[in-house]
Parts: sequence; structure tokens; C-alpha cells
Amino acid sequence: MKNILEYILFLSFSFLSRILGLWLSRRFSFIIAVLFYYLIPIRKKVVIENLTAAFPEYSNKQIKKIAFGTYKSFAITLIETLYLPYIKTEDMKNAVKCNNIDLLIKKKQEKKAVILLTAHFGNWEYFAASISLQLNIPLLLITKPQRNTYVTEFMNRNRTRWMNDTISPGISIRQAYKALNDRQFILIAADQRGHLEGLRLNFLGRPSSVYTGPASLAIKTKADVVLSIICRQPDYSYTINFVNLPMNDLPEAEDEKVKEVCKKYINYLEDIIRKHPEQWLWMHKRWKY
Repeated sequence: MKNILEYILFLSFSFLSRILGLWLSRRFSFIIAVLFYYLIPIRKKVVIENLTAAFPEYSNKQIKKIAFGTYKSFAITLIETLYLPYIKTEDMKNAVKCNNIDLLIKKKQEKKAVILLTAHFGNWEYFAASISLQLNIPLLLITKPQRNTYVTEFMNRNRTRWMNDTISPGISIRQAYKALNDRQFILIAADQRGHLEGLRLNFLGRPSSVYTGPASLAIKTKADVVLSIICRQPDYSYTINFVNLPMNDLPEAEDEKVKEVCKKYINYLEDIIRKHPEQWLWMHKRWKY
């Protein structure tokens, strides 16, 4: 019953966004941020702790400013996600400005298998939909189910509204192997916490477990890896620069290869986060262990 009630509320806000329109709905992001930062603080302690640890050189005032910005950024992403059923195809296609999409077009023409490594940054949902439309090819999205199965179904309907497909981590990962062996493009947000006993690397000044799945996939399938994190601009538009990750200079041992690919991704992610800290999803316990 709880899931159903949550889903009804979710759909109600989605319909409200349609009535108001995307431009006006985005203006409510400040109110949503105030609600969940000040009045009904959700994971605020986690956000403050994460930011304080990641940026020890910042004052308490600076940390709180970034923290509130994080809630506002998440509110914008939420509003844009709620509006996904109603956005026009052409608007979605043009939502993201790719400064060097020729890199991906060339890989497509050469029939390369490609892993697009992204993060929970800006609006990662927009990234997946817009890029597939611009390239005119389907992306295979590896996504983690939400706690509420109804919300998961809503998200996956909109993720696959145009041409993309989704799979969940775990046993379905064999589909990712097949897709790469068939020279397709897959998209993975690899910034989540890894396994307790897995590889640990220094991330934003703290040792942290990292998600090694994408690196292992790339090495075993000989897929190209492209770093690709979307950034929101002040006018609510989005930009992205694709960065090809060299795979021809890796160590001999496979575990060292995985480690090196993860290092390159983590270093790239750190650089993006330091430039736009409010756009990363600080609400999860990234350094839980």
C-alpha cells in the first residue's frame, strides 16, 4: 500500500509538471530544496559529512552553500524526470550540447563496442535519452531498480521511450557482454560504492571502495571506454565533453588493468566534481566502508 500511495503522489507531481510546463516547473526547484534541506531534512547529515570530508579546506558557510545547492540540483533533476513523459522528441534531442560528438560518431561508423562511463551528475537521465537520439542508435542502460517497483517501472518506461533499453546489475550482465560483443554502446554510471572486499582507491581524499564492473567489462570485451559526464548550465541547458580513455597503455596483469582503468575514471570524476560540486549526488554514503 505504501508503494502505491507513493506512486500516486509521484504521478500527481508528474501531471502537475505537465500543466505548469517545464520552464515554470523548474522554478519550483528552490521551494523543493528548501523543503527537504530545512523543513524535512532528508539525508542532510550525510551530505554535510561527505562535503566536509571531501573539502576540508572549505569553511562551514561554504559547505552549507554547496549542500543547499546539491538539494536544488537534485530538485531540478527530479522535476525534469517527472516531465519526461511529456517532453517532445526534438526538445530531448537538443537538450544536451555535445562539444565533440564526432568522437562517438566515428566509433559508431567503425562499429566499435563502446562503454560510456558516466555518473549521477547533472541530469544523467537526459544524457542517456539525448545522446541516443543524436547518434540515432539505442544505448543499453545498466540501471539499479528503485525501492518502489512502481517508480522503477515509470523510470524504465521513460528510459525506453525512444530507443534505449535497460538491464539491472547482476545476472542480466550477460546481456551487457552480448551487447558489447555485438559492437553496441552501453551506458553505466560507475560512481557508486563498490563491494566491501573489493578494490579500494583514493577518492576525494579518502580511501573508498570502487565499482570495478565497467572496467572488467571493457577489458574482457576489448570495448572502447569513453568518459562522459553531463553538466548543467545556469540556463538549465546541458553540456558534455567526451573523453576517450586510452586502453593501449595498461599493465599486463588483468587485476592491474582493472585498477588502472578505475583510477583514470576516478581522477576524471574528481576533476568534474571539484568544478561543480553541487551537481553530484552527495546523498548516498559513498564512504560507508
